[in-house]
Amino acid sequence: MSATGVVPACKSIETVSIFALTVEDAYAAFRVANSYDAKDSYARHIENTELTIPKPNLKVGIPSKDSIQFMGDAAQEKSFYGSVSLLKEQGYEISEIDFTPLYEIAQMLYYGSWVAERYTVIEKLLKTNPDAIYPVTKKIISLAEERSAADTFRGFYKLKELIRNVEPELSKVDVLCVPTIPTFYSVEDLEADPVTPNNNFGTYTNFVNLMDMCGIAVPTPAREDGRPGSVTILAAKDEDALVASVASSIECVGVRNLGATDWQFGDKCELSEADTATIELAVCGAHMSDLPLNKDLTSRGATFLRAAKSAADYKFYALAGGPPSRPGMVKCAKGAGGEIELEIWSMPIEKFGSFMKTIPAPLAIGSVNLSDGSQVNGFICEAAGAEGGEDITHLGSWRQYIK
Repeated sequence: MSATGVVPACKSIETVSIFALTVEDAYAAFRVANSYDAKDSYARHIENTELTIPKPNLKVGIPSKDSIQFMGDAAQEKSFYGSVSLLKEQGYEISEIDFTPLYEIAQMLYYGSWVAERYTVIEKLLKTNPDAIYPVTKKIISLAEERSAADTFRGFYKLKELIRNVEPELSKVDVLCVPTIPTFYSVEDLEADPVTPNNNFGTYTNFVNLMDMCGIAVPTPAREDGRPGSVTILAAKDEDALVASVASSIECVGVRNLGATDWQFGDKCELSEADTATIELAVCGAHMSDLPLNKDLTSRGATFLRAAKSAADYKFYALAGGPPSRPGMVKCAKGAGGEIELEIWSMPIEKFGSFMKTIPAPLAIGSVNLSDGSQVNGFICEAAGAEGGEDITHLGSWRQYIK
């Protein structure tokens, strides 16, 4: 997601977060904001899929009994295992994982080389007006002044080693379910020691960005002492729809209000199958992200889904005429063409008619064969329309041709 205009803490690993009163609202906001921003050097394309029902027999990893941490909070422990029971009741398979390597990774966020990245953000202020910085923040970030470039590389190596060590365990599950926090702290606790409680709050989250994972915290039934219950669902990068769908199945349980409001959580929590009121569309030229005609998609509510390639069944031409310059994919004998780079977009079906009016001959929308053997609706070109055009099949990419 775009971080343009955001003041970073750790630009290389952080992302913009969404806060909402329900999972459905949060995911709707995510899908709107999920638009590739070429101006953000760390931005990347993220699949923008519908929120659907999780697959049966989903494998959920939880911290093992000998590695889970509640800081002595028995109510939090009981609440978490109550949530695990809810997952079991819904048919999810539960597996215990040793979280020790993950805790080591979590410690690296504030006590490892990444504190130097935070230092780069406020370095000028530290040198010109250090008293303007909150003392605890200044104390932690100033530790970077004691570290060398060599320390930073050692930190990178250690992170990679720890991630590699835990990969075999993580590969056995689809998602992780962890306590959102191990225990609660009061304002008085934080006034007495601002560092330790905050570090403990990050027990189950400080490793997430360092490992390039995604996650969502979701309310669960209140603890026995009345304090809010909550778990966090985590998964590998680009699995945002998966973690949101699992979270949605949890938030439906029990009676609660929406956040700190008096509004009660409604009973509309059943997920439907994937929304059929959209059409997937493959584009290969000026309609691609950041190119001149992309606005014809985005103005109609279309969202980017994924990058793809056509089957090698097409000749690719830079058509005569313009502006704007346009390519054309012409069907040929199976395997006699080249694989062409595509972007797959999802468009509300009610907007498709007006979009079709923007497509001039010799272009049309037809069935496009993809390299994975599947088919999708997409741009094709009449063979006669390619006359006078330049054959660019060998490039396999409209962006490459533009370059």
